[in-house]
Amino acid sequence: MTYLLGISAYYHDSAAAIIKDGIIIAAAQEERFTRIKQDSNFPIKAIEYCLNEAGIQPEQLDGVVYYEKPFIKFERILETAMAYAPFSMKSFINAMPVWLKTKLFIPSQIDKHFEKRLQCPIYFTTHHESHCASAFFPSPFEEAAILCLDGVGEWDTTTWGIGKGNKIEIKQKIEFPHSLGLLYSAFTGFLGFKVNSGEYKVMGLAPYGEPIYKDLILEKLIDVKEDGSFWLNQEYFGYCTTDYMFNEKFEKLFNRKPRKAESALTQDDMDMAASIQAVTEEIILKLANYVHKQTGMKNLCLAGGVALNCVSNGNILKNGPFENIWTQPAAGDAGGALGAALAIHYMHLKNERNTNGNDFQFGSLLGPKYSDEDILKTLEKFEAKYTKYETEEEVAQVVAKYISEGKSIGHFAGRMEYGPRALGNRSILADPRNREMQKNLNLAIKKRESFRPFAPSCLEEDVEEFFDIRKGKKSPYMLLTQPISEKIMTELTDEEKNYKGIEKLKAYRSTLPAITHVNYSARIQTVSKEVNPRYWNIINEFKKLTACSVVVNTSFNIRGEPIVNTPENAYKCFMFTDLDVLVLENFVLLKHEQKKIEGIEQYQQQFTLD
Repeated sequence: MTYLLGISAYYHDSAAAIIKDGIIIAAAQEERFTRIKQDSNFPIKAIEYCLNEAGIQPEQLDGVVYYEKPFIKFERILETAMAYAPFSMKSFINAMPVWLKTKLFIPSQIDKHFEKRLQCPIYFTTHHESHCASAFFPSPFEEAAILCLDGVGEWDTTTWGIGKGNKIEIKQKIEFPHSLGLLYSAFTGFLGFKVNSGEYKVMGLAPYGEPIYKDLILEKLIDVKEDGSFWLNQEYFGYCTTDYMFNEKFEKLFNRKPRKAESALTQDDMDMAASIQAVTEEIILKLANYVHKQTGMKNLCLAGGVALNCVSNGNILKNGPFENIWTQPAAGDAGGALGAALAIHYMHLKNERNTNGNDFQFGSLLGPKYSDEDILKTLEKFEAKYTKYETEEEVAQVVAKYISEGKSIGHFAGRMEYGPRALGNRSILADPRNREMQKNLNLAIKKRESFRPFAPSCLEEDVEEFFDIRKGKKSPYMLLTQPISEKIMTELTDEEKNYKGIEKLKAYRSTLPAITHVNYSARIQTVSKEVNPRYWNIINEFKKLTACSVVVNTSFNIRGEPIVNTPENAYKCFMFTDLDVLVLENFVLLKHEQKKIEGIEQYQQQFTLD
């Protein structure tokens, strides 16, 4: 019996994961426990949870694995500083304290946080090795091509390789400073969103604009070859010398200043978002075509932060050469913790790997679960009124009825999701047929920008009735964007066809307007009865009432706050937003029956910005 603990830390979205004989036991991001969004500190609480879930003490671990090699990363920082001196000196000096205090001394940091109780080796994998392992080893494939794209690890920004059995071989790579992830992040920052956090906003904003700058980007900023390899023109970027992603020459190229955070979005902002999204999709599709040509494989695994671009993933499925695609649900740095542990288990310890046609991520439901006793403590603390139902079937019927009546539901049940997507267990649920729901959820509940689209959760067996997805394909982790089916499209008026920008929101393009984006697409989650029977039952009961086997699913949190973890997190979010109903396992609470609790103003002000 072998226990390996994987750790990612000190960049952003720290996490821990534990595996037992290669089987994933638990995984979680530190932010869910500390309530600090994308917490980058050493994941003390996530580690504590993982050990508790495994039922072991630190002394019983057979290995601790860190997800990258700090000395190689430090080498890149030193070489970059010297190459761009003297312009890089200020940025270099600012970075040194944290490197000299913590990042260069990971073993001592690990020993310190475990109070020197470890009796096992500490291993290190490379950053992209961790990503590739997180993509391939939990996948359902015996063999697959692997494509990894992110900002930067040690040196690598893009890698592709082959996974077979218990081995991964990285074949080719692109190195810093040439990075598709950093290019996308430069536009994220320029458009007034937070880098390493707001990239998905750029993706969501893109359909409101036209890619009028695509040719300019390809001419001036990035040189792309037919095989998808690329070279970035560093004259326009600041990330090698400063703390800024772009420079004045970048601004002059687009003849404008960066958008200020929270200012009104302009058509030009939308056009820039559309342009960088179009460039990204083109490059990734070229890379996928090249990798397929080199490997001849029918399966593709994706990881790295860029793999969270579900529009690009959908483009690969729809227009690319691979029969099957599997993306790690925690594709960013949080997933590196899991990948690091799996890499050592299979590639270093040479354990056998067996596949059975299913993935081994268990729906990515790998976080904490709370008992009725835990829930009752919270309800008693806030003197909450509730109804407790005996069975999950009863709860499913009640929740489906409330959804059909236009109510918004905070649903908290089972184990918390690992990765950035809520997949039903820490989700806000609503009726996709409701024309006002998209606006109401964004403004009154999520407290976020009105342009943001919402994802549909659909019964796996019914997905082809509502969405134009390749026959037999699944999207269990909400990482594929596909067109809606023509069967649910509605015809636009001549006036609606001429809407531009945010004005497009006024037109209803389908019979499920709350989940239909302005380009007739949706970020689909297919729900399996075997993987998440409780959530499947809720949607199935909604189908019985409405003949619609789709519900709106968005993460249970408000803007600037991590997804809820505990019953208390859920209750506060319920009370401090306009949610109508809260479901805590089999406890159901109605907003109008609760008494106001103190601190609403401070809570809402705490989470004003992402």
